[in-house]
Amino acid sequence: MAVLDDLKPNLGVFVDPSHKLWVAEAEPDLDTLRSEKALKEGEVLIGIKITGICGSDVHFWRDGRIGPMVVEKDHILGHESAGVVLAVHPSVENLSVDDRVAIEPNIICHRCEPCLTGRYNGCEKMQFLSTPPYPGLLRRYVVVPSFCCHKIGQMSFAEGALLEPLSVALAGIERAGVRIGDPVVICGAGPIGLVTLLACRAAGADPIAITDVQSGRLHFAQKLVPSVRAVKVDWNNTAEEEGRQIVSSMDGIEPKVALDCNGSQSSIQGAIWSVKFGGTVFVIGVGQDEIEVPFMRLHSREIDFRVEYRYSNTWPKAIRLVNSGLIDVKRLVTHSFDIEQAEEAFEMAKHPGRGSIKVHITTG
Repeated sequence: MAVLDDLKPNLGVFVDPSHKLWVAEAEPDLDTLRSEKALKEGEVLIGIKITGICGSDVHFWRDGRIGPMVVEKDHILGHESAGVVLAVHPSVENLSVDDRVAIEPNIICHRCEPCLTGRYNGCEKMQFLSTPPYPGLLRRYVVVPSFCCHKIGQMSFAEGALLEPLSVALAGIERAGVRIGDPVVICGAGPIGLVTLLACRAAGADPIAITDVQSGRLHFAQKLVPSVRAVKVDWNNTAEEEGRQIVSSMDGIEPKVALDCNGSQSSIQGAIWSVKFGGTVFVIGVGQDEIEVPFMRLHSREIDFRVEYRYSNTWPKAIRLVNSGLIDVKRLVTHSFDIEQAEEAFEMAKHPGRGSIKVHITTG
């Protein structure tokens, strides 16, 4: 096929246990991609166009681990990707060459109880692309099962690459039970907090407050959703004081739902002190292995404390919301780099004080 004759070297972005980050040729190599054995039953070849840098990518680079998931050898990052189908195995019926797709990075077994009951984010044999030891999508070309690919039509590749963080937000507000008219506080104005803000506004939550330690991110949130109440977190305040500050910003209305999007102990504690009797604190963000919480506050106020682990069955909804214009995710992209500039891109993503929200890397 002519398109496969024009392939460029398959560059990828790697990290290793010594926290080095570099760009080099990745698997599968060009000879493999052009061979008849490149694709197995059910697989497709995707030419990646854009991949977003997630906070977890930065953690794997800088910290070498997230909880029990450890970088133990050279490892390829990236799981927020969109691209175009370049080749399909004859067994594949749901995709064709030239289809524009976003890649859901969950490779699941389809056989265990979580898979069979629709909660496949708990698959007992999950291969989540970019989580060690499974290589990620920050490459020019990847081979993946066709069931991981969602058609995006004429949606831009930049928007397609934002469907993954949007899926995180949608899973959170659905499991937290956010409803129209609910007062909600979002803790953390990073990329996940901001896309959660967009989703909560689309869901009709009101009023909405958002917290952060950085004024720049709060200003960005107010540009994104002008009605949001911005709360600057003071490191010197106690969690109880932070809770009162949140309620004050909402004109004395206690949130029904707090959505924590950074996972830090102090943020979660502040969220617990802010919500109403019978409210919900829902942790979307990934933080420390262990944290302390004000248990008696939870107990005496009958606060539900819940967490999220990735997502399931959210991508079709996310695609509809973006295609309809109800959620405009492209405003979250502040910086874009070519793959050869990956080190510069990651440095930008590592320092949000420089004004970065979502950093994209183009590979097409």
